[in-house]
Amino acid sequence: MTSTAFKEPVRRTSPGAAREPRRRTGRIRRIGLPYLLLLPALLLELLVHLVPMVIGTVMSFKELTQFYIRDWGSAPWSGLGNYKVSVDFDAPVGEALLHSFFVTVGFTLLSVGLCWLIGTAAAVFMQDTFRGRGLLRALFLVPYALPVYAAVITWVFMFQHDNGLVNHVLHDQLHLTDKPSFWLIGDNSFYALLTVSVWKGWPFAFLIVMAGLQNIPKELYEAAALDGAGVWQQIRRITLPSLRPVNQVLVLVLFLWTFNDFNTPYVLFGKAAPEAADLISVHIYQASFVTWNFGTGAAMSVLLLLFLLVVTGVYLLFTARGRRTADV
Repeated sequence: MTSTAFKEPVRRTSPGAAREPRRRTGRIRRIGLPYLLLLPALLLELLVHLVPMVIGTVMSFKELTQFYIRDWGSAPWSGLGNYKVSVDFDAPVGEALLHSFFVTVGFTLLSVGLCWLIGTAAAVFMQDTFRGRGLLRALFLVPYALPVYAAVITWVFMFQHDNGLVNHVLHDQLHLTDKPSFWLIGDNSFYALLTVSVWKGWPFAFLIVMAGLQNIPKELYEAAALDGAGVWQQIRRITLPSLRPVNQVLVLVLFLWTFNDFNTPYVLFGKAAPEAADLISVHIYQASFVTWNFGTGAAMSVLLLLFLLVVTGVYLLFTARGRRTADV
């Protein structure tokens, strides 16, 4: 009696089918490699920015004073109490915060406008070829390249009442003032702060606008000149419309930097800024580290963050709508 052995048919795999899993694995590795390389930066961003932001938000809901510095987690919860104190504009704390907010808004608008205007004018002027243009470009970038503390301390000496360079030029040489002025106290402190901010910020606008001008074809200016367009018409019809995407980003960055600027007023005036130059960044610092009320200072910081997020969102919405209108 013979038995028949049944054998399973041998399945032959094609070389292409064998290579498919390897290709898929290689594709996954290629796609995952960029995210793997970004992982250290994301972790550092989480530690440096997001974690303090979360902790500051938690602190804003606590009655955190100098009595709980050793163990801030044990401070009692106050709910929205710190926020109510900050926005109560009839009370001294809220009234002072509102005054600081208006000072900061006016200072930011003037500083950003002057930085953009001076930077754009200098960048347009530097488009022409002349002897010494490279040296002049390097000199224009010196205020932006200098360390903030060194530059602002130099301005502190220049604004001195008795032996400062500003009073020496305005009063002794040009005779524009009746007597030497106090620049670091009183109402003149606002103009001193604005001068330092514009001097420090306009080279950045100059650098960005000058880079944007490189993308404008020279043929457009040549064609406009042949059609009889003057310099101002070329700037209005060619330069400014072509720089619109660059200016949109530039203005937003300058606004955020200037509104949050802490180093310039702190080095210029110290811990107690004059009332005319009481920027909100220094005001929040004083509310936190001078009065030792960290809960109220954290609430002010959260309110400032929310305000900047709303302004940024509205600005991006209007600029995006403007781009769509221009494209149509």
